[in-house]
Amino acid sequence: MNLTTDAWIPIVWADGRPGTVSLCGVFERGHEIRDLAVRPHERIALMRLLICIAQAALDGPNDHDDWETCRPKIAPAALDYLRRWHAAFGLFGGGQRFLQVGNLKKPAKEPNGDDDEGSPISKLDLALATGNNTTLFDNAGGAERTFDDGQVALALLAFQCFSPCGTIGVALWSGNPTLGWKSYPNVKSGHSEHGPCVSANMLHCYVRGHNLLESLWSNLITRDQAVRFGGQDAWGRPHWESMPSSPKDRAAVQNATMSYLGRLVPLSRAVGLADDRRSIILANGLEYPAYPEWREPAATIVIRTSKEGPTRAVLRASIDKGTWRELHALTVIGLDKNTNGGPVALANLSNDCDFDLWVGGLVAAGNGKLVDTTQSVFHVPAAMLTEASQMTYERGVKYSGQGESRLRKAISIYRMAMESSERDFEGISRRLAKLKGTEKDRLRHLSAAACTNFWTDVELAVPHLVEIAENPGKLGLHSEWHKTDWGKAVWSAIRAAYEHACPHETPRQIRAYALGLKALFAEPAAKDVAETNEEAET
Repeated sequence: MNLTTDAWIPIVWADGRPGTVSLCGVFERGHEIRDLAVRPHERIALMRLLICIAQAALDGPNDHDDWETCRPKIAPAALDYLRRWHAAFGLFGGGQRFLQVGNLKKPAKEPNGDDDEGSPISKLDLALATGNNTTLFDNAGGAERTFDDGQVALALLAFQCFSPCGTIGVALWSGNPTLGWKSYPNVKSGHSEHGPCVSANMLHCYVRGHNLLESLWSNLITRDQAVRFGGQDAWGRPHWESMPSSPKDRAAVQNATMSYLGRLVPLSRAVGLADDRRSIILANGLEYPAYPEWREPAATIVIRTSKEGPTRAVLRASIDKGTWRELHALTVIGLDKNTNGGPVALANLSNDCDFDLWVGGLVAAGNGKLVDTTQSVFHVPAAMLTEASQMTYERGVKYSGQGESRLRKAISIYRMAMESSERDFEGISRRLAKLKGTEKDRLRHLSAAACTNFWTDVELAVPHLVEIAENPGKLGLHSEWHKTDWGKAVWSAIRAAYEHACPHETPRQIRAYALGLKALFAEPAAKDVAETNEEAET
């Protein structure tokens, strides 16, 4: 199979029909393809591959003016490039193989127990139960699986981008031990770091166009941007143009791990596919430094507060917190590596045209176990690229966060009133403020379900918040959020969640319910009033 001419990429045509295309098909008929039809981590991996091919073929664009005029050049340049590099995209057979390293051999003696974990080809599909992966969503774990070549190609691409850290098999790559093999020449399991796309649970962002070719064009970055975000020699070449011959091939490894084009399609694992399509040789590949050593172009950089003080960090994907709550950060246009900002390609957009933003990622636990994927699509007004709209949106999110705090306190008051004979609201409030440790955690746990319901309801009203952010003047001089459609939706969600969480049928329940309501609708604290006034003045 050759990825340039054989169909393997799942897509949706403009008329809604599903289909599969080759790499050449993407560029030949990209204007007829509405979108990719894949899982979130596969979309990210495919976008990186397609962008890499387009930018390598163009060897640019050089600057913004060049970017604006390069769209009609993408397809012919990419097709010519794929014809020239056809041999590098073969999945099996002799010669260079796509995303596989040459001269990869198992050591003379395998580590005990590693054969079953590292050798099944199903290991490449991150969603399947193989080895230590959970069987929660995959009851076929442990059964022998077969895959067609297209499935193998897509799984291999996503695996190289998102393979999590942890224990891994070892191998000899051109006679040299793979990275992480600390016991060489004694054969013991090695260790691997995160692939570049799952490092820090990075949230990836891509502008989505009316068709796939427009989406690719919208996410190209210029050589000027590559220099600002990565340094003078940041452009580089795709790894297949300068394939590392071993882990000690310094120049090729430097290009693959510390250049823009080199990192887009990574070799984070040393893989060799067996011709039987059932087994693989799997070991650690190259190591990809994360932020702040390298800023991924699809990442968002924000300021986080820690014990050491405020620091810049990558915005993380989360399955607990809705991505819409970070839209103000995602739309900031970054200036260089050391500034906050969303995806680099946002700087190319016109400041008077709305756009769609796809946001997603893969969440991994600290031990390298994969948890879940997340994705969202936002229709973003052009005004959200301005600081005034971003600040207004952020304040609206903060307003809903204050609503959650009120809800938690009200439910805690209700629970404490139910569990004691205390009738005085002030007395219960003082007891609540003094709670620490286990008891405080218990009350937070009791309100968790209600808060989940609250955020689910609030998310439905996000278009109201976007509308306000698009025209901040609607708030008025005193930022009266409660009078807006967004504020009304927040309070409606608060009240619905409280009603559901706090039954009020018996006399005791009614008394507790009334005390909770008093906390829910109490006047804002002096600190909240000061913050609100400060925001209004700003």
